[in-house]
Amino acid sequence: MTPDPIRLTPAGDWQAQLRAAVADPAELAAALDLDPGLFGDSAGAAAAFALRVPRPFLARMRPGDPDDPLLRQVMAAGAELQPAAGFNDDPVGEVAGANPRPGIVQKYGGRALLLVAGGCAVNCRYCFRRHFPYGDNALGRRERDEALAWLADQEDLEELILSGGDPLLAGDGYLAELVDALARLPRLRTLRVHTRLPVVIPDRVTPGLLDALDQEGLRSVVVLHANHGNEIDAAVRAACDRLRARGITLLNQAVLLAGVNDSADVLANLSDRLWDAGVLPYYLHLLDPVHGAAHFDVSEECARALVGELATRRPGYLVPRLVREVPGAASKRELAPAYPR
Repeated sequence: MTPDPIRLTPAGDWQAQLRAAVADPAELAAALDLDPGLFGDSAGAAAAFALRVPRPFLARMRPGDPDDPLLRQVMAAGAELQPAAGFNDDPVGEVAGANPRPGIVQKYGGRALLLVAGGCAVNCRYCFRRHFPYGDNALGRRERDEALAWLADQEDLEELILSGGDPLLAGDGYLAELVDALARLPRLRTLRVHTRLPVVIPDRVTPGLLDALDQEGLRSVVVLHANHGNEIDAAVRAACDRLRARGITLLNQAVLLAGVNDSADVLANLSDRLWDAGVLPYYLHLLDPVHGAAHFDVSEECARALVGELATRRPGYLVPRLVREVPGAASKRELAPAYPR
């Protein structure tokens, strides 16, 4: 009998759930009553890029289905080890030209990213930062204070994005101290947090986290990352409710992934499930060409057609903007939908 993964960790204790995450491809396959051989050299892929799957996320997968769209996002697979032309370790040019000092990424005017943590609660196999040099960007207290001083000197900085890894891996106390310091930056108006944790471990949305993000003088925006409607269950909706109750704006960005969400039906359902949770679809990203992720690629032509079809089914506010990251560009490149005739 397949074990109930939720019962293996204490309800409400997000850090215990994080520690109990599955880290072995064979264990993940066994939990879903699957043959590990279905995924090729999953052990080799996990050695190159670690597997990490929290059990609350695992609980939403369909046992016995090797093509489950949530499993496909996180299961290490032998396809990752195949070379692919045009795919590289720095697909959006962050290391080459947008990492001005440790812990800071700045690609666009008026905003910057602060890399709060180098790890994630879940390791998505298509991650564009799977090869990023987090060790060179780690922020001890001294490095953090130097990064804050650098940010204070940026005269056009109006928005600061907490990123990583996943910034919500940091504890509530650390985040409260950090956000308090950011609120004192002279020109900062908006705090944006990019995170997958409220989706994969909804218990991460604690009273302490809410207090940390609810900072007078800053508008807080949380950008979630869900790619499929099955990721959004009652616990995720409750976490979103807690965030919205503090006046925090909730957006979602997804990545278009072959075998996961590359159909208009799936994208429409994702928009509906997000809207039910009080989250506005924001971006649909074309896959960044990172080594190890070529098997997720969806062509631009197909992507434009999918968003065009989605636009005929849902109102504009439920149709995310289709975008591509271009190294060195001054902004994301929005791609026009190809509407059906």
